Amino acid sequence: MDFFNYKDGKLFCEGVDLSLISKTFDTPAYVYSKKTLERHIDAYIESFTSSNNLVCFAVKSLSNISILKILKDKGCGFDIVSGGELHRVMLAGADPKKIIFSGVGKSKSEIALGIKNDVLSFNIESSSELYRIEKVAKDLGKIAPVSIRFNPDVDSGGHDYITTGRKGDKFGISSIEDILNLSNHISNSDSLKIVGVACHIGSQILGLDSYKAAARKTIELADKLLDLGIELDFLDLGGGLGVPYNGETPPSPNELVACLESELSERKERIIIEPGRSISANAGILLTKVEYIKDEFLIVDAAMNDLLRPALYKAEHDVWNLDKNNAQETKVWNIVGPICESSDFLARNISIPAKEEDVLAIKSAGAYGFVMSSNYNSRPRCPEILVDEDKFKLIRKRESLDDLVRSEINPDD
Repeated sequence: MDFFNYKDGKLFCEGVDLSLISKTFDTPAYVYSKKTLERHIDAYIESFTSSNNLVCFAVKSLSNISILKILKDKGCGFDIVSGGELHRVMLAGADPKKIIFSGVGKSKSEIALGIKNDVLSFNIESSSELYRIEKVAKDLGKIAPVSIRFNPDVDSGGHDYITTGRKGDKFGISSIEDILNLSNHISNSDSLKIVGVACHIGSQILGLDSYKAAARKTIELADKLLDLGIELDFLDLGGGLGVPYNGETPPSPNELVACLESELSERKERIIIEPGRSISANAGILLTKVEYIKDEFLIVDAAMNDLLRPALYKAEHDVWNLDKNNAQETKVWNIVGPICESSDFLARNISIPAKEEDVLAIKSAGAYGFVMSSNYNSRPRCPEILVDEDKFKLIRKRESLDDLVRSEINPDD
């Protein structure tokens, strides 16, 4: 559930008329609902029967520091995939022992940063990475906590770009023999400590069967490690729960947590999960203004550099007019932006009343929206605005034209 609703024909975020935000900050602009974020993280944390389990928000889905602080204050941990994300969560006041460092390509400097900040664990995804972590830890005189990310060979369905748990995907380690050999190596190392096993099977998952299958594969691996005398602190089942972009009916966080607790009921290890999209997606919208109408096209001021998902994944987002009482006739439109690419679609075949200068809200844009934005075509990135009941505040300024070239070096200087 989110807090974007019409009141007397005007679209509101919580207690704020969104037309006021568009007039104050112009468009395009990202708007987030604090109440929605808090409701979604509470739905996960309060579903666990044990407070020892841990919810780590996937920072890659929405990384504004103000957002991260809201989630941290609710007791959330963080799943990070870069040194930059680690820097962000630490600025937000994160507890290092609630940080999981994932990602297939961690650099030496990122590993050192994680070790120095005393993160809960590194999810290792290859033997080469493990040996690099060991070397960096040894040079620092530290012991690095690691968990092995394995591929359960479970196909979660959905777009190939967001399916991550199959053999042949770039993530994790597929060979059980390799995992057992690496686990033995860790046990005999003075610079490593194995604390868990992890898997992540994909994103925008709309059923529980794939989670059940992954949980059972995780149990099988944990038992094999126990046979080697290796006891684990946690089992990390990843994230990936879907959201209703266009009429889908994914399981609720409560249903997912109940499913995992049931499958893992005989285990003494604590459970870690890494939700992202299901917390942030429906907490955010992208406001955009109709610049021109041409044939069946609404040409708006937002573009694929602002919201990449429709161009990259053919993702579908619902679109609402801020004024529900718009007198224009409802028509079927293709919504496109100013980018010089034929793929610059924000929505296809959307039935909506609209005229030039109307402001539209592209819904469910809180996940993988701003974080995937770019300066393609030398377009400044959007501002981000946070709504808290009947108040709103700027949490990221709109970039200026000077910002676009600030880091560039003039060869004549």
